[in-house]
Amino acid sequence: MRTAVLRIDVDPGRELTAGQRADGLAALQAELADQGAELLGLRVSSADQGLAGTAAVSSAEKDAPPRELQFLLDTADAEASLSTLVTLCARAFHTAPQPGVVTYLSRGTDDDAHGVLAGFGLRGAVTRSLDDDGFDIVHVRLREDDLRRVPESRIHTALEASLNCEVRIDID
Repeated sequence: MRTAVLRIDVDPGRELTAGQRADGLAALQAELADQGAELLGLRVSSADQGLAGTAAVSSAEKDAPPRELQFLLDTADAEASLSTLVTLCARAFHTAPQPGVVTYLSRGTDDDAHGVLAGFGLRGAVTRSLDDDGFDIVHVRLREDDLRRVPESRIHTALEASLNCEVRIDID
């Protein structure tokens, strides 16, 4: 299972006041524990504060939850989890929340390698070995037919970036 960061704009129409966002957040947090989701970084973004150099923002607005919330969640199906969280946000904030970008945290595990492969629509065998200095080398075995659809260099770069170690692709 991979760890996803799911983003949701709970106030796309920019209609909620700081107090309404705070009330909605309190209602939402009561339901999040059941989902296994953690709410990340409740700091107000510059977009929420208006353009730099314009009129001063009230202290209540500065301390209010942001309009875009980020959730951390271990999930095998990020799209289904995002849909569930959008529903919870709609109920808590009484708005029509908009799902945002989904990204993944990587801890360099084999699950992360399989997740990167799945992002390309691929499956492969993942094994590990150590080099002479004791550093991990991840071996990924892919079918030759798969490499006709997706360039090996793209797969290799994505795996190395996600795993932060040397990756060797072996072809069947």
